[in-house]
Amino acid sequence: MNKPLRRIAIFCGLLVLTLLIRDNWLQYVKADSLKNDELNRRVTIARYSVPRGDIIVGGSPITGSAETDTSGLNDLKYKRTYKDGPMWAPVTGYASQSYGATQLESIDDQILTGNDDRLFFRNTLDMITGKPKQGGNVVTTLNAAAQKAAFDGLKGHGKGAVVALEPSTGKILALASYPSYDPSSFAGTSSADAKAWKKLQKDNDPSDPMLNRALRETYPPGSTFKVVTAAAALENGLYTSADEHTDSPDPWIMPGTTTPLPNEGNIPCKNATMREALRWSCNTVFGKIGATLGQKKMLDEAEKFGFNEEQFTPVRANASNFSDHMEPSQVAQSSIGQFNTAATPLQMAMVVSAVANDGKLMKPYMVDKLQSPNLDTLEQTQPEELSRPLSSKNAQILQSMMETVVKDGTGKNAQISGVTVGGKTGTAQHGLNNSEKPYAWFISYAKMPDGSSPVAVAVVVEDDAASRQDISGGGLAAPIAKNVMQAVINSKK
Repeated sequence: MNKPLRRIAIFCGLLVLTLLIRDNWLQYVKADSLKNDELNRRVTIARYSVPRGDIIVGGSPITGSAETDTSGLNDLKYKRTYKDGPMWAPVTGYASQSYGATQLESIDDQILTGNDDRLFFRNTLDMITGKPKQGGNVVTTLNAAAQKAAFDGLKGHGKGAVVALEPSTGKILALASYPSYDPSSFAGTSSADAKAWKKLQKDNDPSDPMLNRALRETYPPGSTFKVVTAAAALENGLYTSADEHTDSPDPWIMPGTTTPLPNEGNIPCKNATMREALRWSCNTVFGKIGATLGQKKMLDEAEKFGFNEEQFTPVRANASNFSDHMEPSQVAQSSIGQFNTAATPLQMAMVVSAVANDGKLMKPYMVDKLQSPNLDTLEQTQPEELSRPLSSKNAQILQSMMETVVKDGTGKNAQISGVTVGGKTGTAQHGLNNSEKPYAWFISYAKMPDGSSPVAVAVVVEDDAASRQDISGGGLAAPIAKNVMQAVINSKK
C-alpha cells in the first residue's frame, strides 16, 4: 500500500474508532441522564402515557388521573386530578403537564409513574403478559379528619398554617396552609390551565396561595418560644421545679441597656414561679432567664429542638432561626420569641411534640410507605429519634406548666372534656416598630387518661381583617388546635 492510501486508511480508521467511542459514551455512560433530561420530550410523554399511581390518606386516594383530548397538538394522554385539592395541596404538591411537579408528586415521581427500579420485574412481567403499565402508590401518615379540621379552621382568618404530629413516632397527622390552590386547575396544557397558573403567582395574588406556610414560612414565634426557654432553664439547672420562685424583678432592665422589657398589661410577674410566668406569659421572667443562661446555652437548647437546620419530611422545610453572636439584650428578646427568632409551624409542632413525648423528639415524616401497583410494600418508613432536648423528668415538669396554661391561663379555649391538654399561647409582633398586626400562635398537646399523647399541634394565624385588640393566640389559634386534637382523638375511638 502506498503512503497516501495508508494515511487515508489510518484516518478513516480513527474516524470509525471515534464514532464507536462516541456511540458507546452516549448509549452507556450518558444514557440515564439523557433519558431523564427535562428537555427530552419522550420523558414527558412517557410520564403521562399511563395513569399515575395515587397518594393515599387513610386508605383512600386523594389523587386520580383523567384522559385528555389528544386529537390536537397535545400528545400527553393522562393528566392529574385531585380530590379536595386546596386542602391537600401542602401535602401533595402538584403534577402538571406544563409546569412540572413539586413535593410528594415530585419526590416520589418514579414510584407514581411506575418507573422506579424496584418495579422492574413487575413492569417486565406486565409487558410479557400484555398488561398496561401501572404506577405505584404513596401511602401517607396524614389523618383526613385532622386535616379537614385544620383547613376549615383556617378559613376566614386571612392566612395561616397548622401542623399536627404524633409525638411517639413523628408521623405528620395534619399539614394545612391557607390560602391554598387547586392543583387540578393547571394540571393540563390548555389555555385555561395557563390562565389558572398565572392567576396563582404571587405577582398576581399578593396572598401567595402557592406558598406552603406550614413548611416554608418562618414567623416570629412570640411567647410560644418561652417553652424552649423554660426547657433551657430546667436542663441547665437554673430552676429545678415549676413552683420555685424566680429572681425576676418587674420592671426588669435588659443588660447593657437602660430599656425595660415590658410585660403585657398588669400581670403578676415579679419573682413569679415558672408555672405562673408561663401561665401569664411573663416577658420579664423568660427574658431574664435567657440573658442569665447566655447565648450558648440558649442556642444549644434551641438546636436540640431542631432550630437552624432544614427538615425533610421528605418535603423540605425551611430552617427555623435562633441566632448566635447576639448581645445579652438581644438574647433576652430572642428568648421570648422576638428579635430575629423565627420558626416554621412544623418547628413549633416539633417543640411541643418533644415535650409531650417526655423529652424525646422524633423525626417528622409524612410518607408511611411506598407500594407497588399490586399493593406490595416497597419501602416502609421507620420512626427515628432526632434528639433529646429534655430529660424525662424535666419534660414532665414542663408538661405540668403547660397544662396549667390551658386549665387556668390564656389557653382555656383549648380545653377538651375528659382529656388533659397542655399548651402555650403566643401573640408575635412584627413589622417596622411593630406596625403590622401581630401573628396569633398556639401550640398544644393532648394527653389521654392512660398517659399517652396521640397528637401535638402548632397553629399560626395571620388575620389581617381582625381588630388588633382581638388578635391573640388564645382567641384565634387555640380553638383551631382544639378541633384538630379532637379530630385525632375521635379517630382513635
